[in-house]
Order: sequence, then structure tokens, then C-alpha cells
Amino acid sequence: MTAVVEQPASGTEVKRDFRLIDSTLRDGSHAISHQYDVDQVVAIVKGLDAAGVQVIEVSHGDGLGGSSFNYGFSKVDEMQLVAAAVEATTNAQIAVLLVPGIGTVDELKKVRDLGVGVARIAVHCTEADITEQHIKMAKDLGMEAVGFLMMAHMNSPEGLAEQAKLLESYGADTVYFADSAGALTTNAVRARVAEVVSRIDVPLGVHAHQNLSLAVANSIAAYEEGARNLDGTSAGLGAGAGNCPTEILAAVCEREGIASGVDPLALMDVAEDITRPLMPRQQIIDRAGLLLGYSGVYSSFLLHAKKAAERYGVPEADILIELGRRKMVGGQEDMIIDVAVDLARRHAEREAAP
Repeated sequence: MTAVVEQPASGTEVKRDFRLIDSTLRDGSHAISHQYDVDQVVAIVKGLDAAGVQVIEVSHGDGLGGSSFNYGFSKVDEMQLVAAAVEATTNAQIAVLLVPGIGTVDELKKVRDLGVGVARIAVHCTEADITEQHIKMAKDLGMEAVGFLMMAHMNSPEGLAEQAKLLESYGADTVYFADSAGALTTNAVRARVAEVVSRIDVPLGVHAHQNLSLAVANSIAAYEEGARNLDGTSAGLGAGAGNCPTEILAAVCEREGIASGVDPLALMDVAEDITRPLMPRQQIIDRAGLLLGYSGVYSSFLLHAKKAAERYGVPEADILIELGRRKMVGGQEDMIIDVAVDLARRHAEREAAP
């Protein structure tokens, strides 16, 4: 595919082989229990914007309307954060995530009024049919509509392609699949991208997680198979073991001769000077993070599982493995407590047995 050459206001041509979307201020929200404040959002947006990132996603980790008992309350109302992000950007578009059933079209209208240009409508990878209303509303509002299929490891390449075709038929300008559990190997990503790209006419994007330490490799493989949108987060900040680190992806692209249109050194500065200092812990692949990818468990379940393990006195690993066995998906966070209670009961029964 021919590279896109942009002509920004400065008059300097920017060559891009793909579009980079940074999700630090949305997916990264999971890793800090949704505690972003306005100053942090402004600092990250300004840094990413200056580095040349084209789209910056801002909202609660679970999307618009996610601030709740079930998913975790935001420190600052997300509408304030979105408004601050729009005000802080010079070139980049601001995007939001909306999960039907959590967010509503009313919230979509509110963020459009604030200046948001991209709506990513996210559903489980077998449920594209529930996005039609939201995709069409985003289009009616003059926004770019992105259909976003989560937990892509739970559908076959052919199944994902069918779901992608539905999203396209509803008017999606771009289709994504997300390796939300970080469970896909590089070959599995290649197979899915190749199949989906061959079946749709709109661009495809891939959102990678780091639980098997493959996020950058999988993103490059996705590009090689035809994906023209790739996601990352600053310093890999995100659910589970984190996301594809934006600065590493940009550096690898430069080494591989793939034009990202962003400045890797500027992204390194953002990661080191702004993002890392606000992280409660660095994104590492510890046992729990690896278990997410190994068991195919939704990455945002990690902190919820940690809290449940402490509260009910059962091993975190046992909770994650059981969630994977039961094939729990995004939106079923309440089941983490059920699993922990069930495991605690079983443990007590074994202890009491003669």
C-alpha cells in the first residue's frame, strides 16, 4: 500500500505507512484505577501531539460511562478530561471508546459537542450486530466511526472476518480487532489480519497487549499483513501486563524502514518524563500478567482479580485460571467476585474434610 504523505501547517511533509493511535489515556486508565487528573491528561496529550501522534484516545478504561461501582470510579469526570484533551491538542484528533450497554448515544453526543472526532465502538468479537445504532449515530454526528472487536483470540480468522463485514456494512470507516487478553501468537495475528483484510474494503487496525511479550512483534506482523492502523500506549501503560509501547513500536518501525510519522525520541521523552512517574508500578510481565495471556483472560480483569484474591484469601492465579476456564469476557467483571467466593468455599470445604 502506498504511504500517505501529509502536508501539515508547517509545510513539512510527513510520510506515514500507517496511522498510530495512542490509548494511554483510555486503556492506560485501567492500570491506574482510573485516577487520571486534568494536569496529567494535558501533559500527555501535549507530549503525544508534539511527537506527531495522529489520534489520542481519552475516556474511562471501560469507555464512556464506565465510571461505576462495577468497573471502578474515575477520579475526575471523563467529560472534563475529554474537554481538557481537546483543548490541549494542536494537530491530533481526540478519540473515545464506547461499549454499547455501558456508554450511550447521549454521551456520544456530549463528546462530539466537546470536539471529539473519532468514536471507537467496542464489543466482544462475536457481537458486531449490536453496534449498528452506535456506528450510525457516530456517522450522523460527523465523527469517524471505528468498529472495535475485543477478545479476538476467541474467534477464528473466518469468524472475525464475518464480524468485520458487519461493522463495515453499518458504516464503520475503520475496523479493529483487539487482542484484549494478549493471548494471540504472531502467527495467529497474521492469520486473522490476512483473512479480515481480504474480506473488507475499509482499513483494518490491531490493538495489541503484552501478556505474552508479543505486542510489538504482533503489531509489526499485523502491518506486514495489511493492517494500516496500530495502537500503542506510552510506556506500555495499560490493562494486564500492558499494551504495545508506543515509543518502542515507533523505534522498531524506524529500524525496519516503516514510516510511522512520529518522532521516537519525543515519544521516549513522554514515556520517561511524564508517564512513568505517574504509574503505580512499571508494566512487567509477572506471573499474573502472563497468566492472562496463557489463559485468555481479559486484561482489565487483573486489578479486580488482585483485590478479590486479597479480600477472599484465595490465590490470584487460581482466580485467573478459573476465569479463563469459564471463558469470561469484558463486561463480566462482577463474575470475578463470584469466582473468588466459589474458590474460597471449595478451599474451606477441603480444609474441613476429615
